[in-house]
Amino acid sequence: MSDNIKVSVIVPAHNEEKYVGRCIESVKQAAARVKCGVEVIVVCNRCTDRTAEIALAGGARVVYDESRCIATVRNAGIAAAKGKVIMTIDCDNRMTEGTIREVLGMLNSGRYIGGGAPLRFERYSPALWLNDLMCRAGFGLTGLYCGIFWAEKRTFDAIGGFAEKKAGEDIATAKALRAYGKKMGKRYGCLRRNHLINSTRKYDDMGDWLYFRLAFRNAGALIKAAFGDSSEYDKLMDEMFYDYNDNRAKSS
Repeated sequence: MSDNIKVSVIVPAHNEEKYVGRCIESVKQAAARVKCGVEVIVVCNRCTDRTAEIALAGGARVVYDESRCIATVRNAGIAAAKGKVIMTIDCDNRMTEGTIREVLGMLNSGRYIGGGAPLRFERYSPALWLNDLMCRAGFGLTGLYCGIFWAEKRTFDAIGGFAEKKAGEDIATAKALRAYGKKMGKRYGCLRRNHLINSTRKYDDMGDWLYFRLAFRNAGALIKAAFGDSSEYDKLMDEMFYDYNDNRAKSS
């Protein structure tokens, strides 16, 4: 990774010592296939483990943010970025080798304001295949691909960064990018030759039917969120993400 930084990859991390190294390595492999400089910014969010130490050893820059909202954490990384192009990826996930090259090609074409990436699980089972098919159908119908977000930094600045809400921030941000792209005569796109390698750690810990069980048990919270009351859904998101990582760090 040269000093001529063109791409900044933002990695939010909350107690991710088991995963941050492999995430950074996947970015390095993708960076090796482009000629411009690529930096990795790991945003340590209330970490109590060795996430920062491992990230620094892997060649990443480390910044800190104490928010309990992943969108705010991502925005802290964007604010610190040196690159003209911003990409984001969650710390337990990985990108495929051609990801950065494909992103730059799509942006350089002038047709795209930014976009997302399809996701593929790192392992599969009947439940995960069903989950995968539902994700593909949802993304295909809406066109609001998430996972790895990518756009120029000035574009994120223009839309005010990631939508700072606990529930549905990815979809809200994708909608904002698409709307801004329409104003600029550009499309919100999706990678075709590369994808996000989606972690199955929660499924490994709590079973492959996890999200189907949660949807059934929390149907009331989901319905309320659909009608504008996200208080119960926000609490569920806290339990599934921040509290989950806190508990993993304590037990390791």
